[in-house]
Amino acid sequence: MAIERALEPHSAADRILRSFGIFVGLGYVAYLVLSLPAIDAQTSIMATWWTPLALVTSFGPGIMLLFIIFRRGAVLVPRLATLCGLGYLIAIGTWPIAWNGVPVDSHLGIWLCSFPGLSSLAAAAAWRARWVFAHLLVVTVAAQIANHAARDPKSPLLPELVNGLGFSAVVVGAAVMAIRTGRVMDETRAETFAAAASAAAVEARGVERERFDALIHDGVMATLLSAGNEGVNSLLRRQSRSTLAQLDRLRVGEVSSQMFDVAGTLAHLRLAATDVDQTIRIRTSVEPGAETIAIPADVARAMGAGLAEAVRNSLRHAGTRAERAISVAVSDIALHVVVADNGVGFDPAAVPPHRLGLAVSIRGRMRQLPGGSATIESRPDVGTRVQLSWIGAE
Repeated sequence: MAIERALEPHSAADRILRSFGIFVGLGYVAYLVLSLPAIDAQTSIMATWWTPLALVTSFGPGIMLLFIIFRRGAVLVPRLATLCGLGYLIAIGTWPIAWNGVPVDSHLGIWLCSFPGLSSLAAAAAWRARWVFAHLLVVTVAAQIANHAARDPKSPLLPELVNGLGFSAVVVGAAVMAIRTGRVMDETRAETFAAAASAAAVEARGVERERFDALIHDGVMATLLSAGNEGVNSLLRRQSRSTLAQLDRLRVGEVSSQMFDVAGTLAHLRLAATDVDQTIRIRTSVEPGAETIAIPADVARAMGAGLAEAVRNSLRHAGTRAERAISVAVSDIALHVVVADNGVGFDPAAVPPHRLGLAVSIRGRMRQLPGGSATIESRPDVGTRVQLSWIGAE
């Protein structure tokens, strides 16, 4: 009956279950305090073993939620929720056996009758909806029948039964929908990120196809034209060997492991930026001695794509009066790119999870690079600064 769910910290389902656990735990504490007079008054008409058992099974798991939720988060909420549902069933199921037949105060009623819906509400965190409502029906009917049997003079059973079921069903139904909404949000987010990753793979294949087309044009076609126009010579032989080597690397999948020199990297980054905004200012600096280092092609392409996305975001959101600039710094072990603007800015913590420009196209892309990272700083009315960094192995 219970559903075990692996909760990702800070997911929508996790946040909802945290709030739900606190709400339910406080409800159990409140009902315990309110029920103390009735519990004390009715202990004498019950078997000596029943009251301690009923207190532990009906209130224990719910109150434990308050202690567990702050130490372990929402991980144990489903298990304690299951104990809440089963614990109340044990208490109300053993009540007829323990009752000695002496009527209770007609105004108080049996103390278990005051919160059957709370146990079903707790069970909503662990069980499927059909089992939650089945539990609500069973515990409410059992509690009202026990209460009707114990009160003297007896009040009408049907109105109290309908009233108890109607009120509890609304609250339990809302809880079921809230928890289900959290799971749907997480599933939708996961699917969205998977789709974004798939789109990124398609884009990468498109880039490789463009590189292959360029190789065919600049290498194969140029070699064939030279052979037709000039005949075989030493230059043609070198060009042919170079083209064949590039084709072999492309065939065996070594293209992604090629290296860019500093000039090629800067040209690639400049092209990525100006493809988005031809007027953007770009400042470059290369530390002495770093002119000859080699930068992995994957790093140059990833930083170029992240740089382009940052410029696109600035154009879309910084405002029409915003000015933007790019700075690129190269050292012997690192490459840093900063995209800055003086636009309207924003609060990075308030960006919804479904907005993938920052999460996937910038942060996610840089996280996939060994030694890569992305930092986004922004404040409303101040501007935005995006820094992409790669630190190579020394």
